[in-house]
Amino acid sequence: MGAKKNDILQGTLVLLILKTLASSKKMHGYAITGHIQKVSDQLLRVEEGSLYPALHRMEQEGWIKAEWGITEKNREARFYSLTAQGRKQLNQEEASWERLTEGVARVLRFA
Repeated sequence: MGAKKNDILQGTLVLLILKTLASSKKMHGYAITGHIQKVSDQLLRVEEGSLYPALHRMEQEGWIKAEWGITEKNREARFYSLTAQGRKQLNQEEASWERLTEGVARVLRFA
């Protein structure tokens, strides 16, 4: 069999980013990916090619805001934070995730 995949189910990336930003004040992209990977015990990995387009879309939606700052390694980076609209979206995303996982669980339990 092929290597194990830890790709994130399409549609869950927004939820993971919003939840990550809700747990912190401001984070740059690399810190967001590191947080998701660490908290998931290395089960989830967010690729840059997915992260930055998602952050851009979320900023356009008004769910997050970005500002330039300096990282702990003294590099310039964009730091993202959750907006009030983003908190509302996080609640909707969590509710949607609950419905999805309940539906999948019901199918898996069906004999």
